[in-house]
Amino acid sequence: MMDLQMSLLIAGVSFIVVLIIYNKWQEHRAKRSVDRAFSGAHDDVLMSPKDNAVRDGLRQEPQFDDQDLSELADQDPVLGDADLSAAHEMDDAGVASINDEQALSVDELIDCVITLEFEAPLRGEKLLTEVSELKYVGRKPVHFIGLTHEGKRDEIAHGGVYTTLFAGIQMVSRNGPLNELEYSEFVGKLREIADRLNAHSDVPDMNLVMSNARELHQFVAEHDAQLSVNVLSNGAPWDVTTLLGALEKQGFDVRADGRLVMPDGDTGNLFTLSLNVSPSETVTSKLTLLLDVPCVAPDLEGFGVMAKCARSLASRLGGTVVDDGHHPISEQALAEIAEQVRAFCNAMVVAEIPAGSRRAKRLFS
Repeated sequence: MMDLQMSLLIAGVSFIVVLIIYNKWQEHRAKRSVDRAFSGAHDDVLMSPKDNAVRDGLRQEPQFDDQDLSELADQDPVLGDADLSAAHEMDDAGVASINDEQALSVDELIDCVITLEFEAPLRGEKLLTEVSELKYVGRKPVHFIGLTHEGKRDEIAHGGVYTTLFAGIQMVSRNGPLNELEYSEFVGKLREIADRLNAHSDVPDMNLVMSNARELHQFVAEHDAQLSVNVLSNGAPWDVTTLLGALEKQGFDVRADGRLVMPDGDTGNLFTLSLNVSPSETVTSKLTLLLDVPCVAPDLEGFGVMAKCARSLASRLGGTVVDDGHHPISEQALAEIAEQVRAFCNAMVVAEIPAGSRRAKRLFS
């Protein structure tokens, strides 16, 4: 009996040792595969989005497959019956005029604006002190601008003199539209400020504000497109630590939540990359690249750069570019999706909320 127990004990210990050795071997293979992938002279397609951008994109997105984006403008209450061809005819001056309208932090297209007219002009220092604590109502951001003594709308600044204050609460975000409680709280806080400043406030009708917020929310819901593409390992998984280091060298910024972000060269993001693992895991078999379409300007070619990045990673790491269902993406599908993305961006221009603009980034925050 003792011999049997000893035999079972030795067998159990041997199995554990073999399992540990196998896991270490797998981790070693994963690390070597990444080292080989990013060593040597490879073309760097990740660090030069403008130079290497391609116009035939890469993506299989369910919500895009289920609807024709070219018909979106006809269905959208904000766009009305506007013809998408108008987007193609818009010249540089037209785009510039849209950008000019978004230059100030209070934007009448996406904010509910309440005016406070002063009995006498007030200095910017006093106004900034009065409004400093009113930055959010619920989860909706609040901004302020002023009407200068010369009659120009401008950001409130120290040394400036203003005759009117414009307070704007954002009507919509990805969290939903402005509601009655938020609006009532906003109005109440502004009336307190108005009393302290001896100002007369002009408050819009709540029903009209709620109607505008719901209409704008419908636009946001119909244009909330986040396009992802995956790189799936054809064999052994990849070592996470080595992969992170290699991707950082290629230009990705590592965020606290584990996402990697490809900067757009200015102040925004082009697309993100997820390793699809928890902090405790050491290997991964799948990478997910994600493009937030309404938040990236078309001229940055985010879709094309993300596509080329995915192809490069698949080639280097021994993987396959797949959709969310792990099906390989065909070239024909890529071309169709690229057209849909172009139609999508055209529709946003017609709605005077161009992709990548300040307006779009606020609405889709």
